[in-house]
Amino acid sequence: MKVFIADSLPQHYIDAIGSLGVSVQYAPQVKSEDLASAIGDTGILVVRSTEVPADCIATATNLSLIIRAGAGVNTIDMKAANSRGIYVSNCPGKNSIAVAELTLGLLLAMDRRIVENVTDLRAGTWNKTEYSKSDGLFGKTMGVIGVGQIGKEVIARAHAFGLRVIAWSRSLTPEKADVLEADFAPSIATLVPQCDILSIHLALTPETTSIISRDVITTMKRGAIVLNTSRWETVDEDALYEAAAAGKIRVGTDVFSGEPEGASSVFANKLCMLPNVYGTHHIGASTEQAQNAVAAEVVAIIKEYKELGTVRNWVNRAKTTAAKWQLLVRHYDKPGVLANVLEELKSAHINVQEIENVIFEGQQTACCTLRLDAEPSADVVTRIQNKNDEVIQVSLVALKR
Repeated sequence: MKVFIADSLPQHYIDAIGSLGVSVQYAPQVKSEDLASAIGDTGILVVRSTEVPADCIATATNLSLIIRAGAGVNTIDMKAANSRGIYVSNCPGKNSIAVAELTLGLLLAMDRRIVENVTDLRAGTWNKTEYSKSDGLFGKTMGVIGVGQIGKEVIARAHAFGLRVIAWSRSLTPEKADVLEADFAPSIATLVPQCDILSIHLALTPETTSIISRDVITTMKRGAIVLNTSRWETVDEDALYEAAAAGKIRVGTDVFSGEPEGASSVFANKLCMLPNVYGTHHIGASTEQAQNAVAAEVVAIIKEYKELGTVRNWVNRAKTTAAKWQLLVRHYDKPGVLANVLEELKSAHINVQEIENVIFEGQQTACCTLRLDAEPSADVVTRIQNKNDEVIQVSLVALKR
């Protein structure tokens, strides 16, 4: 099995992957446009920021697993991976603390104008009067949009600074908010106008693209601070710029449109030119602690896949299928039993959407659960049941979706 690593990983973990008995090709400088021609007969592809386009997936005939050395998978063409039956895996939660630390760092830096303080001191200017005008954070209201692992880490740190937290997420309930010691917001529209600080922690999906819309931005308090350490696409960047340029809000962001693919490059974005915007270089996950944790998870994913054939953190598994009926077959554990059952279903033009076969103690009998896209006729069920030397019992139930 060949593993192609298209982004930087600490050498210790590259060696650990090699020790699993796989061939490792390490090419951290490869560009997205060159990936298709570079990976050859790779079986496992590891990427961090490098995009994996459809043409790469289409031409990589031996590729079976793509690992995102991070949480989000928006840089991978998921539609293309799904069409080829290629697993996509990620490393969720491993950089959560690092991103939360940067989020609070941006907030503190903006409140105390640390960048301007340092700049003036380095220029030989002492201006204590100017920099003694900060508001302070204690008692203010922070809205947290998205309460995955990063959002939870931000909330924990916000409490330490005495902030009141209001939270919203698609999966959040009042009960879950209570556990987080946060007030529950039923919608973004109800949350935003209450906030002195708005912190965004959403994965990028079609539903979250520009979820912080122009209309949402217009409802923000004057002087509110917007923090974005997730994806720039979750916010209407033009509307954000206009509100910041007008002096209505302040912005702390780690993400921008038009970010270069490489680690260093010329970069221009009008948002980061504003004096009331603090920007960082998309470094939220870039601490040694976080990178080591992510790399260790990559090693664990590859090890499990090679040794067990299972995929840890499999993200493109269908949440639901078209299965409407469940066929339960208790049978004797011997060769050919399931092949005969499947042949009966095939002859009836019924597709098996999900299947699981488990063995009873003693390894003489087993039970197979088959979820089907159509109802088998009574004749099909009878033919399966009548295989007396193979089948013990058959039952059919309609699934409630």
